[in-house]
Amino acid sequence: MSYTPQDLKTIMGSGLLSFPVTDFTAEGDFDKAGYEKRLEWLAPYGATALFAAGGTGEFFSLTPDEYPTIIKTAVDVCRGTVPIIAGAGGPTRQTIQYAQAAEKAGAHGILLMPHYLTEAGQEGLFQHVKAICDSVDFGVIIYNRAQARYSPDTLARLADACPNLVGFKDGVGDIEAMVSVYQKMGDRFSYLGGLPTAEVYAAAYKALGTPVYSSAVFNFIPKTAMEFYEAVRTDDLPTQHRLLKDFFMPYLDIRNKMAGYAVSIVKAGATIVGHGAGPVRPPLTDLKPQEVEELRALIEKLGPQ
Repeated sequence: MSYTPQDLKTIMGSGLLSFPVTDFTAEGDFDKAGYEKRLEWLAPYGATALFAAGGTGEFFSLTPDEYPTIIKTAVDVCRGTVPIIAGAGGPTRQTIQYAQAAEKAGAHGILLMPHYLTEAGQEGLFQHVKAICDSVDFGVIIYNRAQARYSPDTLARLADACPNLVGFKDGVGDIEAMVSVYQKMGDRFSYLGGLPTAEVYAAAYKALGTPVYSSAVFNFIPKTAMEFYEAVRTDDLPTQHRLLKDFFMPYLDIRNKMAGYAVSIVKAGATIVGHGAGPVRPPLTDLKPQEVEELRALIEKLGPQ
C-alpha cells in the first residue's frame, strides 16, 4: 500500500511510534533473520508506525550497502500491518541517496536526521532540506536535534517550498523554541516528541500541542509502552506517575551512566526479554554486567509483556 505525504502526516499524529533496534550477529554483521523475527513480534502491539534504521536502529553505524536491505526487510515484514518510516541523514547528497533508496524499497516516508558534525546556518539547513524533499515524492519528517536546529522562520519557508514536508520531530527539549514553532506553523505539520526516553517528557509535550511521541522502550516492554501512551492520551496521571516512579526514572539512572547508552540500554532490554538483537556497533558500548542486572530487576517488576 502506498501512502501520500498527507497520509504520513495523519499517521504521525494518530498514535505511538517506535524505533526497532537493528539486529546484528555476534560479529557485528546485519542479522536479517533476527530482524524479521523482531518486526514480526513488535508489529501487532499497536504502534502507529515503525522507524526502520532510525537512531535507536543505529542508522549512523550502517553501511550504504546494508541500508536498502534493512529498509526493504522492514517493509516486506510489516506490509499491511504497520507503516515503515526510514531514517536518513548525513551530508545532503548522501541523504538523497538514502532517501531515494528508502522510497524504492517501499518505505512510506523518511525521518530526516541531522547532517552531523559541522554546524550550519539557517540558509544552509533550508537548502539541505529542500534538496532532499525535491528528490523524493513521499513524505519527509524533520528531526530537530544536535546540529540541525530549525528556526520557525526556516520551517515556514520550507513548508511553502516543500509540499511533502509534513512532520516535525523535536529532540532538543527547548520549550520556548517548541512553543514558537507550534504557534507559527500550527497544523501545517504533525508534531512528534523525540527526546531520548520520550515518556518522561510526554505530558509536557502534549500540553504544547505535541500529543504523540516515539518510544524506544517499546523494543522490549511493548505492553508497558502502550499502557503509558494510553495514560498520556487519556490524562491518566496516576498511571503515568506510577510508571515514571517504578520504571522510567530508575531506567534513566542506568541510561545516564554512559554516553550512547540510550541505544545500548534498549538492546540490553531486548536481550533480557528473550528478543536479543546482538551487540551495538562501535563507537557505542554495551552495558556492563551489573547494569544489565539492574535493568533486569526493573523489567521483572513490570510483569509479563
